Amino acid sequence: MNYANIAFTDIIKALQEKNGSRAAYDRMQKFSYVDGLSITEENFIREMDSFYMASFGENGFPYIQHRGGSKGFLKVINKDTIGIIDFSGNKQFISVGNITTNPNVSLIMVSYPKRARLKIYAEAEILEIDDDPGLYDYLKPENYKFKAERILLFHIKAYDWNCPQHIVPRYSEVEIEEIIKSKLQYIERLETELSDLKKKLRQ
Repeated sequence: MNYANIAFTDIIKALQEKNGSRAAYDRMQKFSYVDGLSITEENFIREMDSFYMASFGENGFPYIQHRGGSKGFLKVINKDTIGIIDFSGNKQFISVGNITTNPNVSLIMVSYPKRARLKIYAEAEILEIDDDPGLYDYLKPENYKFKAERILLFHIKAYDWNCPQHIVPRYSEVEIEEIIKSKLQYIERLETELSDLKKKLRQ
């Protein structure tokens, strides 16, 4: 897999040359081959509770859709494939229709607390649930209410990490609770120690 081979078209290379960045990106393009997802990407993907997907319609316009669920709803199947259960939504079927005519998609996953984002080029595949019940059982989220419509697989063609610039840290309610949990436990321990000390001083 080489992200730059897909991303850097001739016009993009020309712009890089014009703006002085082509030499650096040329070196990256020559030496950035990776053999599928590493454990770093796999762990990052497993922590996602949402991502964005761009597909292309017959009208020539890209369509960007937000996909979300419980943390871990996006599953790693192997180093070259990830997948989700496609939940029932507003019944517009824009992404599904686009994928039917053009399976090439682009995904972006952002961890706001970690200020990290992963970009993926992939070929999407649509499966009916009855096509592979075993895969459905593997992909379905636990302890999450949903109505399943189909299985969506993403066969990864390339990926790259973006720099953290301009990513403002944001935290979910659960993440905030985890952050303050240790602080509250520390305060509780201090209060207990203070109470014990006061009792000793009164003796």
